[in-house]
Amino acid sequence: MPQAIKSVEILEGDGGVGTSKVIQFGEGSQYKSVKHRVDAIDKENLTHSYSIIEGDVLGGVIESITYHVKIVPTEDGGSICKNRSIYNTKGDAEISEEKIKEGKEKAMAMFKAIEAYLHANPDA
Repeated sequence: MPQAIKSVEILEGDGGVGTSKVIQFGEGSQYKSVKHRVDAIDKENLTHSYSIIEGDVLGGVIESITYHVKIVPTEDGGSICKNRSIYNTKGDAEISEEKIKEGKEKAMAMFKAIEAYLHANPDA
């Protein structure tokens, strides 16, 4: 997604739990960068948890956003991706439903682009 992500730099780790990286967004994005940390990976249960811990996407009122992703196999050989987001705010700050919806829509657009790429490039 070169239009969305300019670069990804691993700061620490090997991609497993504890890995931190900085993602620089492309010129068309309203955000510059985020710092991302891998919190948990469970290959057997097909789950992955990570947090955004720094960056302008947090807007000054959010301490972090934690994402829990679970892939659930379906009977027809496909899968369903379940995603839960937890917004950890600073103090008593509140986030509007509109902002949460906006974040979900952007995440879904990125997910759909990745999904399309993997369908077109199954050996990637």
